[in-house]
Amino acid sequence: MAKVRVHNFTITVDGYAAGPNQRLDVPFGDGMDGLHDWMNAAMEDAATGVDAERLSRWNDNVGATIMGRNMFGPQRGPWEDESWTGWWGANPPYHHATFVHTHHLRPDLPMEGGTTFHFTDNPIEKVLEQAVQAANGQDVVIAGGAATVQQYLRAGLIDELNLVIAPVLAGAGIRLFDNLDGALSAYRVSEQTSSTTAAHVRLVRR
Repeated sequence: MAKVRVHNFTITVDGYAAGPNQRLDVPFGDGMDGLHDWMNAAMEDAATGVDAERLSRWNDNVGATIMGRNMFGPQRGPWEDESWTGWWGANPPYHHATFVHTHHLRPDLPMEGGTTFHFTDNPIEKVLEQAVQAANGQDVVIAGGAATVQQYLRAGLIDELNLVIAPVLAGAGIRLFDNLDGALSAYRVSEQTSSTTAAHVRLVRR
């Protein structure tokens, strides 16, 4: 059965998904150095172990992705122009329909490799409905950032969260588990495992 899931979402030991002052040259904000060291090591040629295995699952059976404007790029407010096409170059890693929540619409953006970014100001329930249709029986991933994941959690729309806890203390920024209005009570920890560089935790519905 298809799921709505979060996958390989990395947070610090104190629960932060991003630090303050996110900007083009520091996309995850200040104080977040080392957040994705586990991922960088897992992407190296011939990498093995828990991190590499978990990273390799990120696109398994995924037919659509949903993200927030802050994940798509560093700009805020109205688009100065439409030259920004994401952090990922001409061929983003998604290779399927990817829906971007934003208050400032722009035309659909087809990219190499099958990714098309759809910019939407629809309510989350409507966007999820569109993503499920686009996924055609496969899973939908809520990619981030933290505020977007929080919205879907509060609405009870996420089936599973696969989180990575990096050995970093941020002390400030945006915490994944803030502003949830008790939504976490609907989940339990079903799996946890660690490497030398990160801890991997899966939350599923009770």
